[in-house]
Amino acid sequence: MNTTEDMPLLSGVGLRKAFGPTQALDDAGMALHAGEVVAVMGPSGSGKSTLLHCLAGIIQPDEGEVRYAGHVLSALPDRERSALRRTDFGFVFQFGQLVPELTCLENVALPMRLDGQRRRPAEKLAREWLDRLEVGDIADKRPGEVSGGQGQRAAVARALVTEPKVIFADEPTGALDSLNGERVMRLLTAAARETGAAVLLVTHEARVAAYSDREIVVRDGKSRQVDLPAPALSRSAR
Repeated sequence: MNTTEDMPLLSGVGLRKAFGPTQALDDAGMALHAGEVVAVMGPSGSGKSTLLHCLAGIIQPDEGEVRYAGHVLSALPDRERSALRRTDFGFVFQFGQLVPELTCLENVALPMRLDGQRRRPAEKLAREWLDRLEVGDIADKRPGEVSGGQGQRAAVARALVTEPKVIFADEPTGALDSLNGERVMRLLTAAARETGAAVLLVTHEARVAAYSDREIVVRDGKSRQVDLPAPALSRSAR
């Protein structure tokens, strides 16, 4: 008998999505449990980003069902899905997508401000997260004045500042060199584990997927679980 603890926090079943004649998803699905990091891998054009967008409620699947915390996410109206993206969901994209007219501090505080929080407490918490992500010195700079690695860490801070239940990271290191990419992944996964957030990580890089607990492969719009080898038992455990 399944218990509440066994139920996934977020899941998609039988997802199909077409863009014109192109079938992006074809009976795809996956489950994400609270506190785990799952990497969705696949070549360019395989449908992995479309799967993420469906699971995040950004786009609606043509068929299938998305559930979040026991509710059918794909059946919610736009307003309620948008509210979840401000509170329960955090996002990190390949190019950060920071608002260029705002300072990095204002960018990190933006989700809280959009949710009605006052400026001072929102910016105080935003500054704490920038410090935590080791970029406190860029708080008063605009995105165009910082490096790619610094900007991406500000984007991670923005994703985490509301302490979301799920973080959606779509190729978060794709625009970074290997050193900055490793730093972003280390900080992202460490902060997520500290706050108990689940992470859905879309990538085509094995070194990035190595930060996950398990992997899902998407190819030609279909998904499958990858069985990773179990760690060898130590001599004392035998």
